[in-house]
Amino acid sequence: MKITVFNGSPRHRESNTHFMLKEFLKGVKDAGAKFENIFLVKKEIRPCLGCFDCWFKTPGKCIIKDDMDELLSKFLSSDIVVFATPIYIDNLTGIMKNFMDRLIPVIDPRFERDEIGECRHKKRFEKYPKIVVISNCGYPEQSHFQVLRLLFKRVARNLHSEIIAEIYRGGGWLLKTSLVSKKLVLDYKKLLRKAGREIVKNLSLSEKTISELKKPIISVDEFIEFANKGCDKLLSRIKI
Repeated sequence: MKITVFNGSPRHRESNTHFMLKEFLKGVKDAGAKFENIFLVKKEIRPCLGCFDCWFKTPGKCIIKDDMDELLSKFLSSDIVVFATPIYIDNLTGIMKNFMDRLIPVIDPRFERDEIGECRHKKRFEKYPKIVVISNCGYPEQSHFQVLRLLFKRVARNLHSEIIAEIYRGGGWLLKTSLVSKKLVLDYKKLLRKAGREIVKNLSLSEKTISELKKPIISVDEFIEFANKGCDKLLSRIKI
């Protein structure tokens, strides 16, 4: 099994997204799967031109000469792809959006009806990778991922794929602070590794793992208190 991670965080290895991915991929490795962790911020990915040449002039191949040619090949050769992104303004990052826009060469321009009668583009290839979504945000509640949930549901449909797991961590920044106990952080890391193993072995997460992944790190009231104290501390350093 081959798993490819496309990490859309601008903060590279310093990101909370990478903090989560490191542990998840340890579980993937433990279960015997091969993986590659790609930092999109390190790649040249120019915005889609909307020219549709990849459909009608050079079918399946974008005319823009940058790193997407290599990334498209990695995408298509994977059994599972992980879309990993923090939440920026209730959505995915601009880096990830650029990457996803440039995936249109993998589908055919012609239309069909899906199983519920809604139009979508036909397959260009027989096989497409299954999808895992991993994200975190500064807010504490799971409700802040509702845009991402709907977006990737639609993306999977249009890419003739399926989402086999979603891992969303509210208040992700807390995991890299002293505001929560070391035991809590260690337990969450173990849980992410467990999720990685389950994906490789079962192509899904157990209901127990899903439930544990959704549990808040701290209460919302504690979150507000800790976050505001941190903000006040940083603001106090500003010299006017």
